[in-house]
Amino acid sequence: MSKYIITGQKPLQGTVNIGGAKNASYKIMIASLLGSTQSSILNFSKISDVELVAEIIAYLGAGVKKNGDRTYSIDPSTLNNFQIKLEDGAQGRFSTIFIPVLLAKFGRASVPAPGGDKIGKRPLDRHLDGLKALGAQVAIKDGLYQVSANKLIGTTYRFAKNTHTGTETMILAGAMAQGATVLENSALEPEVDDLIKFLNAMGAKIERQPNRVIKIEGVNQLGGAIHQLMPDRNEAVSYACAALATKGDVIIQNARPQDLTAFLEKLSEAGGEYQVGEFGIRFFYTRPLQATWVTTQVAPGFMTDWQPLWATLMTQAQGISQIHETIMTSRFQYVDELKQMGANIETFQPQIDNPEQVYNFDLTDDLPTNHHAIRITGATPLIAGHFKVKDLRHGATLVLAAMAASGTSTIDNVEMIDRGYEDLANRLNSMGADIRLQR
Repeated sequence: MSKYIITGQKPLQGTVNIGGAKNASYKIMIASLLGSTQSSILNFSKISDVELVAEIIAYLGAGVKKNGDRTYSIDPSTLNNFQIKLEDGAQGRFSTIFIPVLLAKFGRASVPAPGGDKIGKRPLDRHLDGLKALGAQVAIKDGLYQVSANKLIGTTYRFAKNTHTGTETMILAGAMAQGATVLENSALEPEVDDLIKFLNAMGAKIERQPNRVIKIEGVNQLGGAIHQLMPDRNEAVSYACAALATKGDVIIQNARPQDLTAFLEKLSEAGGEYQVGEFGIRFFYTRPLQATWVTTQVAPGFMTDWQPLWATLMTQAQGISQIHETIMTSRFQYVDELKQMGANIETFQPQIDNPEQVYNFDLTDDLPTNHHAIRITGATPLIAGHFKVKDLRHGATLVLAAMAASGTSTIDNVEMIDRGYEDLANRLNSMGADIRLQR
């Protein structure tokens, strides 16, 4: 188990170039298997989720090869296996994305339940019910989802609650289904649009329509395509928060303001400074930050992935901040560590008149012990500590807090951070951080 040794209170100064979005990259790799010819996908981040999906694609029989520094070429013509190993399910959130691809190629799929960060149950019924509406049969045997369909038939399907990965699963299913598929209450994340752009380049017929509707005309065959992945907006927010928490000045190359609208609005409200240009976005500290109130929402709202980083930043803001989490049931796992570092944080349960409409998670999956909001009283100085990473965003939050804290912190199990961040320690060090990796 590797660890970071972080000496804090070193202002970040410099430039970082963000790579392709984690939440688009591996899904587009999987989508390329729908084609009949090779695709080339550019601008990958060097993260473990991408490497694992490449390994799975290889043992499923398809050709997968690194071509240059940040490019994969994927040849689906030799795909010959519809079964994903049980042990691979716990490593990430990608397993259900394979289902519609394997159905299109083999008429059946055997995949494990997805794992990933431990931030609450993944509502897989939103994926599987949609596939059933298209004609798939679903069973569970020996911990694996066994899905079959001779031919998926297009239909109109409405998601009961918004789902990012569920929308992508249904887009892949509809792309080669017979007839038209109409998805209502679909996700608006830019990563979904990146997937649509790639599929259309392969020959799919997918169109966004008003009011969260996506219309898909099924086709009989898809080819290959060359596609450059969109930049990772979560990585951009991570470096932005690090710049402001350390009272620094950082240019994030390739960051796109249209992907960060909700974050930039809250940053302006808090008094944080940023500058948009052809280079990307510059984030810099000029004066003490002010407290804000944030509610996480589905796109285009303030992302649930951003709120742990925002909470850490708000420990350094003047006044009482509040964060209301409406997407995941268990996203405040970092609070105890921040309190150990000196943060003044109180968890509480908001009084909600219409929880079914407000919360995007399934209320039946919630626990009485879960709290869905916090109050942060700041600014409070943070002090170093010794902690263990629980999941990807938890790890990024601990790194950010340690960089803002006085003293030297030790953070164990940093391999979890590698799932979504490329060479995080060295990239931060290049801008003035003091992080040592011990293996």
